[in-house]
Parts: sequence; structure tokens; C-alpha cells
Amino acid sequence: MSDVVTVIFMIFLVACAISVSLIRDLVYAVVIFGAYSLTMSLVWQQLNAPDIAITEAVAGVAVGALMIAVIIRTRRSED
Repeated sequence: MSDVVTVIFMIFLVACAISVSLIRDLVYAVVIFGAYSLTMSLVWQQLNAPDIAITEAVAGVAVGALMIAVIIRTRRSED
């Protein structure tokens, strides 16, 4: 059962990586990157590496928040 879940997570990770590289809207790309980071932390947990899982979750949240802040700051208004 654990191997099946890990394989499903890996397929989802590949789908997220491809989606992030193809999406044009930066906010949507950050949201998908957040899903990627969450899934990666779940994979680390499945592989019995809770310290790396926690680090991945914290880094994903921090990088996601930083990217959102930069996008909001640099986005031009389209009037």
C-alpha cells in the first residue's frame, strides 16, 4: 500500500513540475508550486524522513510567500 501511494505522489509531482513550467500566470504557478512542495513533504514522510519533510514544508511555505510578495510588488496594473 505504501509503495502505491508513493508512486501516485511521484506521478503528481511530475504533473506539477510540468504544469509550473507551462503555466503563464505567475500566481497560478506559485499555487501549483505550493502543491508540489506539500506533496514532496508527504513523499519524504512516506520514506520515513520526517526531518526532511518538515524542512521541505517550511521551505515551501517561505519560498511561496516570498514569490507571492514579489509578484504583488512587481505586477503592473492593467487599466
